[in-house]
Amino acid sequence: MAKINTQHSYPGVHRLSVRTADEDIERIGNGYIRAHSLREDASSELQGVISVEGGHVPESQTSSFTGRGAMARLSRFVLSVRSWATRHAHREDQRPDSFLERIRGPELVEVSTRQSNIRSFLGARERPGAASSHWPLARFNVNFSNNTNEDKKEEKKEVKEEKKEEKKEEKKEEKKDDKKDDKKKEEQKKEVFVIDPSSNLYYNWLTVIAAPVFYNWCMLVCRACFDELQMDHIKMWLFLDYLSDIIYVIDMFVRFRTGFLEQGLLVQDEKKLREHYTKTVQFKLDVLSLVPTDLAYFKLGLNYPELRFNRLLRIARLFEFFDRTETRTNYPNMFRIGNLVLYILIIIHWNACIYFAISKVIGFGTDTWVYPNVSVPEYARLSRKYIYSLYWSTLTLTTIGETPPPVKDEEYLFVVIDFLVGVLIFATIVGNVGSMISNMNASRAEFQAKVDSIKQYMQFRKVTKDLEARVIKWFDYLWTNKKTVDEKEVLKNLPDKLKAEIAINVHLDTLRKVRIFQDCEAGLLIELVLKLKPTVFSPGDYICKKGDIGREMYIIKEGKLAVVADDGITQFVVLSDGSYFGEISILNIKGSKSGNRRTANIRSIGYSDLFCLSKDDLMEALTEYPEAKKALEEKGRQILMKDNLIDEEAAKAGADPKDLEEKIGRLEVALDTLQTRFARLMAEYTASQQKVKQRLARVETRVKKYGSGSLSIAEAEAEKPEEEKK
Repeated sequence: MAKINTQHSYPGVHRLSVRTADEDIERIGNGYIRAHSLREDASSELQGVISVEGGHVPESQTSSFTGRGAMARLSRFVLSVRSWATRHAHREDQRPDSFLERIRGPELVEVSTRQSNIRSFLGARERPGAASSHWPLARFNVNFSNNTNEDKKEEKKEVKEEKKEEKKEEKKEEKKDDKKDDKKKEEQKKEVFVIDPSSNLYYNWLTVIAAPVFYNWCMLVCRACFDELQMDHIKMWLFLDYLSDIIYVIDMFVRFRTGFLEQGLLVQDEKKLREHYTKTVQFKLDVLSLVPTDLAYFKLGLNYPELRFNRLLRIARLFEFFDRTETRTNYPNMFRIGNLVLYILIIIHWNACIYFAISKVIGFGTDTWVYPNVSVPEYARLSRKYIYSLYWSTLTLTTIGETPPPVKDEEYLFVVIDFLVGVLIFATIVGNVGSMISNMNASRAEFQAKVDSIKQYMQFRKVTKDLEARVIKWFDYLWTNKKTVDEKEVLKNLPDKLKAEIAINVHLDTLRKVRIFQDCEAGLLIELVLKLKPTVFSPGDYICKKGDIGREMYIIKEGKLAVVADDGITQFVVLSDGSYFGEISILNIKGSKSGNRRTANIRSIGYSDLFCLSKDDLMEALTEYPEAKKALEEKGRQILMKDNLIDEEAAKAGADPKDLEEKIGRLEVALDTLQTRFARLMAEYTASQQKVKQRLARVETRVKKYGSGSLSIAEAEAEKPEEEKK
């Protein structure tokens, strides 16, 4: 091989051409700076050798690796192998992975696109049919000084193609967004108008649909039995019939839009509502009630209203209306009694119509049991026909009075059925009416029992007449003002949240009037509201006396109280609605000159309603709110300082000895309970230990008796009942 002198074969010009080629590549990559490795530097040196020797080697010598230019040919071969390896190694990298691009981030994505642009530019020079295809390595010549215009054109084409691809992707994304918007619009369209079964709108519709149902149940049977009633007012009946049919059809649409609860939420999906309604038995009855059976009028005539008896299948709507009204009314007992009376009248009405129809089939006036002959003018009137039948039906079902005895077998059978129905129905109705009346008077009876027991006790203990009269007047005041209700007993079945809401609605405004509770936490106020107890004082009663231990505070709801002197007559101040007292004594503030004693006499002028909050309830609530406890004590201390009722030295002295005594007492009680529990455990332990010892003794005796062998099954079974008895 020919030796190459590096001084002559690597002139400075060619080195500059290598540098400019690298700069062109960097310019193509839009400023992407690569870290050149030793392999890339070596390839640039090999390309410099090619540019030096390639121009001086004739074509006859380029086909071998010997002679002049051998080093250049060898360098071309190495570069061709390297380009082929890199091209196949990065073939899959030319297709970007969208998922990796999303994870990489914006900066790395830009770098990867620049690398792909550079590779695409280098690949563009490898197209077949190019001018340098005769020399496969000549296309990697680093001197690109003559090809800059073509490179720029190719760059522009690639940029245009990239922009086109970006526009296509944007259009695809816009189409996806449009599809999503269309789906959202479709979902919004699916949310149709739904009626809440607990709303007023649904109840108002029940009132509307109950009217045609009640009309059909009352008038269809009457028109079917009394021909004059049907034919004399045929136009009115047709109008009312088809009006009720229209309301029936509307009611089916209302049922399709009536929501129901699923997982505690009102379902508003049209498909679910339709499926829920169609799966019920009521849907089948509603469809049967709308079957146009009255088309038979064209063949049979208009004198057959019994063809419309299928309209009676909508009676469930009437019962639902009655149930909703019973829960909404403020007088449920009165409504129940009226409802029962209505049922009685409908049953008597139907029985009267059936009696008249049977008389028409048998023949009017043929015997004493049926309706008299209609040829007699007195019995030919429509009003007399209906009233006579109604009278007979009432006597038969109530078994009151005497009716003409039946003559024929079918008459006997009908009367027997009437008697059985009357006995069963009216026994149920009378029982229900009795229970309703007793429920209406239950509260009065319970209150009266309390008053009677108090009277008996006072008579037994020989209480003075004056005190007895005051007690009776106090009970009368409670009953007349409806204050006999025990709130805890009434609200005990409600959950705690609803209980709290009712208490807040009733008592929170009253509690906020107290100065020390005005800035407290909402949670503490709710706790205290639940612990307020209403109390009633009669005229002349002392709420508290001077020197008494304060165990509760009071808030005046209604009435007037007077702060009186020791004689009980002289009044200093009159307290009215919203006033409060005793709040300082229940806080047990350190250094208070009065301690937890009352400092005034307070007496009720008339009947007074007060809310009472005990000290124990307040302290129990404050255990969960230590910050609020500190704030309340600070407010109470400020109030005492204003009135000069606090000893600052005693307040700073430390813990109150009374508090320590109370704590010691509590500890003693806790120790007593622990001792009793420990004694109980010791007794159980000794008993179990004795049992174990007895069993071991028995085992030893058996082993001595029978040896090391095991006992027989029969002997073991025989000894089991003896052990159980012991």
